[in-house]
Amino acid sequence: MARLLWLEINDPFPAVTGAEPNGLLAAGADLSPARLIDAYQRGIFPWYSAHEPILWWSPAPRCVITPEQFHASRSLQKRLRSENFQITSNLAFADVIHACATVDDRNHGTWITQNMFDAYCNMHELGWAHSVEVWQGDELVGGVYGLAIGKVFFGESMFSHATDASKIALLVLCRALVRMDFKLLDCQIENPHLLSLGAKNISHSAFQTVLQKYAYPAVPLAMQEWQAAIQLVRP
Repeated sequence: MARLLWLEINDPFPAVTGAEPNGLLAAGADLSPARLIDAYQRGIFPWYSAHEPILWWSPAPRCVITPEQFHASRSLQKRLRSENFQITSNLAFADVIHACATVDDRNHGTWITQNMFDAYCNMHELGWAHSVEVWQGDELVGGVYGLAIGKVFFGESMFSHATDASKIALLVLCRALVRMDFKLLDCQIENPHLLSLGAKNISHSAFQTVLQKYAYPAVPLAMQEWQAAIQLVRP
């Protein structure tokens, strides 16, 4: 195995074609907004544990969802209509990240370190990162968060404290993305849960083609546009 490339603060990312078979590309650098935006536009994301340096990944194939092809089963749509869920967006961004880090005792092995938490909360304040929250009364029971860059939404994580709450958050997100003409929801790495919702794997070259076409220019999405799209989504 080749020696892993170490990035200093001002070093550019290497070509993603140089990633190891598991997707690991480089280590080091920082989690500044400019670094994160550049990373996602290139199909790279940070993923590491608290005892590790920042590790940068670009796995192939890539798991993605085309927003209009999200698979909402009849039972899921029925639950959304009948369970008295309330849907909000960007109302509890930090709480969503915290829940994603700690759900199912994940805090003993989470990749959402304090530095990651701080970095994505900063991206939220700058208008790049967004969340969808699912509530039952005053209780936050589900949510999803990620970055909106160009017309690609880069999903980071989701959680559920009630049956299907994370699926509902993702359903609402996808419907809002369709309204805003987003072309792709990046899910990074496949799992059975995502595949059941319409996710699919695409090749490295296909993913890079989408990024080159739709992840530019890098302009923060207007909060008013985001909120309006979420509010227009109806059960």
